[in-house]
Amino acid sequence: MTQPTPPRPLTLQTPAEHPFAEFVRILGKGKRGARGLTRDEAYAAMTLLLEGKVEDAQLGAFLMLLRHKEESAEELAGFTEALRAHLQAPAIAVDLDWPTYAGKKRHLPWYLLAAKCLAANGVRILMHGGGAHTAGRLYTEQLLGLLQIPLCRSWDEVERTLGQDNLAFFPLQDWAPQLQRMIDLRNTLGLRSPIHSLARVLNPLGAKCGLQSIFHPGYQAVHREASRLLGDHAVVIKGDGGEIEVNPDVISHLYGATDGQAWDEEWPALSERRHVKPASLQPEYLLAFWRGNVEDSYGEKAVIATMALALRGLGQNRDTAFATARQYWDARNRSI
Repeated sequence: MTQPTPPRPLTLQTPAEHPFAEFVRILGKGKRGARGLTRDEAYAAMTLLLEGKVEDAQLGAFLMLLRHKEESAEELAGFTEALRAHLQAPAIAVDLDWPTYAGKKRHLPWYLLAAKCLAANGVRILMHGGGAHTAGRLYTEQLLGLLQIPLCRSWDEVERTLGQDNLAFFPLQDWAPQLQRMIDLRNTLGLRSPIHSLARVLNPLGAKCGLQSIFHPGYQAVHREASRLLGDHAVVIKGDGGEIEVNPDVISHLYGATDGQAWDEEWPALSERRHVKPASLQPEYLLAFWRGNVEDSYGEKAVIATMALALRGLGQNRDTAFATARQYWDARNRSI
């Protein structure tokens, strides 16, 4: 009788831990064990993300754990340093870094007219955005053609366009596609991720001043501190709808960072009564307003105050900034 062959013993091998698992564990190790990332850890984690060395499951867990915890200034600074090192952007002189990622839903994007007017007066502005990721909002990318804001698809185009027009829009997907992919997960994960906040801090060309708009209370000071840690000059506000646009109906608090020092400034509301928001957003109305074919109290105050904000970031005091902004607006070339 043939004896049965004994089963071969199992060979158990413990798989090596994925290098990114450490960072998920730091954020998610329970109420007592979890903590935020240090600046160096944030740098290392973002480097792996940018190099495509992270599994999708890890990416989703990482972003949502950060979102639940709320990102710190140290984390934002570390993430930004990693992106800048990875990006190796060329040296292009820029006055203002102008991130535009939120979109508008209550008022028209008056900030675009402010940027155009500043550019017409020699202020060099790099705008960048992450596409129309949320339904029901009007995004910068949708108005570039209407308002004749140049769309660039490479750093060479940015440099050439800034030399000609002082204003260029460069989509995030063309210079940091890894971050664009994370932003695009918004509808998969059901929540915005910290990358929406991070994009405001990046200032990829090291502009003289980075303008930032953070809508949610409490985050403005965190962003200011991240820019201070990076040694950047920045002005952070709670802009209308999350865009860099002063709401003239409310008090505006400026959170500034200059030469490593934090400063605060409060601007009073410019209108005694709140304006009624329009029933619908008609982009062509912006053209009519620029050309002087219609008057709009809210729009005029928003445009001039937003220009003043930018000029304040470039070193002018408030009164001078408002006077200069008014001069620029009144003397604009109305053909567009």
